[in-house]
Amino acid sequence: MAHERPTKSVNGSGRTGWLRRARVSSAAAALGWAGWLGRWRARRTRRLPVAGDWRRVLRPRVLLGAITITIWAIAIEARLIHLQVIQHDDLIARAERQQLRTVDAHPKRGELLDRAGRVLAYSVDADTIYAVAADMEQPERIAALLCEALAGCDGEEQRALEGRLRQRRPFAYIRRRVTPEEARRVAALYLEGVGFLKENRRYYPNRELAAHLLGYVGVDNQGLSGIESTYDAEIRGRAGKILIQTDARRRAFSRIERPPTAGATIELTIDKYLQHIAERELRAAVTEHRAAGGSVVMLDPHTGEILALANEPTFNPNVFAEFDASIRRNRALQEVYEPGSAFKVVTASAALEEGVVRLEELIDVSAGAIEFGTRRIPDTHPYGVLSFTDVIVKSSNVGAIKVGLRLGPERLGRYIRRFGFGGTLARDFQGESPGIVWNPARLDDSALASVAMGYQISVTPLQMAAAVSAVANGGELVEPRLVRAVLRNGVRAEAPRRVIRRAIGPDTAAQLTAIMEAVVERGTARAARLAEHTVAGKTGTSEKLVNGAYSSTDHNASFIGFVPSRNPVLTILVVIDTPRVKGYFGGAVAAPVFKRIAEAALRHLGVAPTIDPEPPVLVARAPGTRPSAQGATVLTPAVLAAAQFASSAEGLMPELTGISAREAVDTLAHIGLTTRLLGSGFVVNQTPAPGTPIERGEEAVLWLERRLLAPAEIASTP
Repeated sequence: MAHERPTKSVNGSGRTGWLRRARVSSAAAALGWAGWLGRWRARRTRRLPVAGDWRRVLRPRVLLGAITITIWAIAIEARLIHLQVIQHDDLIARAERQQLRTVDAHPKRGELLDRAGRVLAYSVDADTIYAVAADMEQPERIAALLCEALAGCDGEEQRALEGRLRQRRPFAYIRRRVTPEEARRVAALYLEGVGFLKENRRYYPNRELAAHLLGYVGVDNQGLSGIESTYDAEIRGRAGKILIQTDARRRAFSRIERPPTAGATIELTIDKYLQHIAERELRAAVTEHRAAGGSVVMLDPHTGEILALANEPTFNPNVFAEFDASIRRNRALQEVYEPGSAFKVVTASAALEEGVVRLEELIDVSAGAIEFGTRRIPDTHPYGVLSFTDVIVKSSNVGAIKVGLRLGPERLGRYIRRFGFGGTLARDFQGESPGIVWNPARLDDSALASVAMGYQISVTPLQMAAAVSAVANGGELVEPRLVRAVLRNGVRAEAPRRVIRRAIGPDTAAQLTAIMEAVVERGTARAARLAEHTVAGKTGTSEKLVNGAYSSTDHNASFIGFVPSRNPVLTILVVIDTPRVKGYFGGAVAAPVFKRIAEAALRHLGVAPTIDPEPPVLVARAPGTRPSAQGATVLTPAVLAAAQFASSAEGLMPELTGISAREAVDTLAHIGLTTRLLGSGFVVNQTPAPGTPIERGEEAVLWLERRLLAPAEIASTP
C-alpha cells in the first residue's frame, strides 16, 4: 500500500498552508479595494449639487472674499493715515535729511585795532576738508590715504577718521583749517566724496602782545576769552548757509548759497607801543627778581581808557591750547591780592573827606607798634611824632591804624565802596573778580586796623588803578574801558566816557595829590622819581597768605602813581608777585619798573616836561619873513606857540619850520596837539599851515629833513 505524504494544517509550514494563506490574502485585498472604491463613489454621488444648490455654495465664498478685501483695504488706509498724518513731519524731515545737505558758511570775524588803527587781530581764509561718508566705499582705504596726506596724523587719528567715515553720515569733518600744503596733497588724491570748505582762521600778528586783552578764538569761530569773547556777537558776524540738493543716488544737482555777513571791527583803547613797553619792562622785572609773575595797568585817569594792560607770564593766542589755563588767566582782572600800604590812599582820602584829620595834625607813633589783645602790629621803622602827611609819606602802619580807628568801620567801609572795591567795574571784560570786602558791621577794632593798612581786603590790579585814577582826575570814579569804538558798515560808534560816581571832592583830591608827591620826593618811592616830570604815587608791600597764614618769605610788591602829578595823562600800577631776590618792598621792586615805563610812555606821547621847563623867550620877527634853519631868528618856539594859542579865542597854529623835531613836538604838546612825524631831522613843512585856527586834540603833520636848509630852500619847499 502506497504511503501518501501528509499535508500540514493551515497554520503549518507546508505547501498546503502557504497556498491557503495566499488565497485568503488575495481575497481580502480584493474586498478592501472594492470597499474603498464603493465608498468614494458614494461620497462623490452625495456631493453633486442638485439644480439651484450652487447659490448656497457660492454665497459663503463671496462673503469670505468680501471680508478679506475689506480688511485689506482698512489695513492699507490705516497705514496711509499713519504715514501721512501721524508720521508726516518726521518723514518730511527724514526726506530732507536724505535729499538736502545744509552746511554752515562761517562769517569772517571783524578785526581788532589799537587806538591808532594798527591791526592786532584779523582773520585769514583756510581750507577745511570734509567728507560725504554716504557716498564712500572702502572707508578704511580712504582713511589711510587721507591720514597719509595730512601732517601729524597718527594711528589714533586714522582710526577715529575711519570710524566717522563708517557712520555713513551726509557730512563729516576730516580736518578743519588745514595748511595750503595739506589741502594741495588731499586734492591731488581725487577722492570721491571728499570736498573743501573755506573757513576763517584767527591770526594774531604780534603773537603775545596784549594776549590777555585780546583773548582767543576756538575752532568753531567763537570767541573764548578776552575781548574776542565779550564782543563775540559783534565781531563774529552772521553765518551763511550752503544748501545742496541730491537725487536718489545722492548725486548733487543743485547748490544754493546764502553768503555770510562779516563782523564788526573793534577799535581798542590800547596803544600798541605802550603795550609793548609795559610788557617789556614787566618781563624784565619778573626775570630780574625771579618772581612768580606780575601785572601792569596803564590808564588815562580822565577817560578811563586802558592804554596798556600786561601780565606775566603770558601766552601766544595763535596756539593758545599749548598753554596752561592758569597762564591764560588775566591776572589784572581775575586774581586778587592784598594791596598793603598802597591802600592807605583810600584810608587817607576818607579821613580828609570826613574831616577827622588835618594835613599837619601830629600823630604819635612813638610806641612803634599797636596792640589788639594778643595781636601786636609793628611799624616798619621806629618813628616818633609824625604829621598826617608824613604818616602816608613814611607809610606808618601805626599812624594809618589810628586814623582808621577814628573813621570807624561804617565810614571807612562806605569809602571803600565809593572807590569801587567789592564790585566789578568794567563791562568790557568777562570774569572780572569783584574782590573781597568785609561787611563793616563784622569788623572789630583788630580787623578795622588791618583794613586801614591794606590787609584783610582783596582787590584786583584794575580796581586799584581805577581808584587812584579817581584821585588823579579830581575825585570821579570813571569806568575803565577797553573798547574805544565799534566800526560797522563804515559807521563809527564811539564808546562814551562813563562816570560811576564821585568818590571824593576836588579839594580832597588836591590834598592827597600833594601827599603822594611827597611820597615820591622824600618818602618810600624815591626810586619812581622822573627827571622831567613830577610824580604822585604810593608804594605797597604785603605778605601773602600761604596755607591760611601770612608768609614771611612770600610778598606782593606794588607801586601805583600818576604823572605828571598836577595834570596827569597816565595812571600806572605795577604789581610784582613773590619777588625772590633783590628785595621785596614795593619801593625797591615795583617803583623802578614804574619809572622806566613812565619815561618811555611820556616820551612816546610827547608830554612836555613839568620840571625845569625851558624859560620863555619871545622873538620878534619881521612881517613876511620865514625862520632860518640855523635858528638865528628862532629861539624857543614852544613858548611862542603857547603865546599864540593863548592870544586867540580859537588858537593859531605856530610857525615850526626850521626847528628840530624834538622842539616841534614839545611846542605842539604845549598847546594840546598830537604830532605825526614824516622823516627825521628839521621841520621843512607842516600841516596845518602857520596861523591856521586850531583846536586842542587835533593832529599836526610835520615833514622833516636831516640837512639844514637855507632860507631860500625853505621858502621853496612845498
